[in-house]
Amino acid sequence: MSKNEKIILGISIGDLNGIGSEIVLKTFEDPRMLEFCTPVLFASVKLMSFYKKAFEMDISFQGIDHMDEVIHKKINVLNVWKEPVDVEFGKETAIAGTYAIRSLKAAVDALKKDKIDVLVTAPINKSNIQSSEFNFPGHTDFLTSELKGDSLMFMISENLRVGLLTDHVPVKDAPSKITRELIDKKINTIHTALIEDFGIIRPKIAVLGINPHTGDNGVIGNEDDAILRPALDNIRNNGKLVLGPYAADSFFGSGNYKNFDAIVAAYHDQGLIPFKTLAFGQGVNFTAGLNKIRTSPDHGTAYDIAGKNMANEGSFKEAVFVALSIFKNRTDYHTMAKNPLKITIKKSPSKKNS
Repeated sequence: MSKNEKIILGISIGDLNGIGSEIVLKTFEDPRMLEFCTPVLFASVKLMSFYKKAFEMDISFQGIDHMDEVIHKKINVLNVWKEPVDVEFGKETAIAGTYAIRSLKAAVDALKKDKIDVLVTAPINKSNIQSSEFNFPGHTDFLTSELKGDSLMFMISENLRVGLLTDHVPVKDAPSKITRELIDKKINTIHTALIEDFGIIRPKIAVLGINPHTGDNGVIGNEDDAILRPALDNIRNNGKLVLGPYAADSFFGSGNYKNFDAIVAAYHDQGLIPFKTLAFGQGVNFTAGLNKIRTSPDHGTAYDIAGKNMANEGSFKEAVFVALSIFKNRTDYHTMAKNPLKITIKKSPSKKNS
């Protein structure tokens, strides 16, 4: 990206039968969005024209076959395929999953090759995407396999950031996966992201207990005493401002979360239930810790309202703005780290004897 060009924002279209197409088009139906970025939709002009007609939208596309054809101040649609595809709104079909993954793979390939600057992914269905060529629980695991770094699901909104020690694993397996090494790695990832991606100089992080009431001195499990507390002590000894473990049941209701830059939850629902209760519709899923930037809305395919022109694009639009903000913050941080400000101390002129 040159200094005079907009950030190129790649978009994978998600499940063809869900609300992904609708929220993408509603976001960029507002022409002011093109002042912030140049969008590239990884799909096909035929498909996007079908959605445009279905939702009766006043929007135009620039069809391209190669990334070097991208035009700024236009909505670009890269033809990942050209054949017609059957769309059945609200239905879970293998075809919809197949094309969702074709879109995702093409977008990630462009991201790896620096053809796009950031990626925003529309929702997929974790069931119909499974195949011999794609065996991942979701976006995060696939991106981890394709990109560099230690990935972490980081849910963010204007006033709340929640990171997870374990994400898409069964609840019964979560405690056994939480080790001192994992805790150290995940908190380091969050700490780095807060500094580099959000511009927080001295991050303050809260950690929630694994068990109810953080184990109650071993009465309700010993993982907090045996694993979590020693790991946090070690992290604090290394200079990071990390507090806890806190009892998860009262942490959010008491408003204590407002005192921290980020909260670390032990497992998926411990963190995402309060997050989505407090921020649903405006929350963003950011895959922190990777060498490339990816965000997504905080909701799924919403088959129940797909095709009905009822979907709210607020979370997707916020995902776009968050991706752009993180890209700028990370670029500025690495520029400053590469070229630190040189301070020259001038000597005071010597006083002449009178």
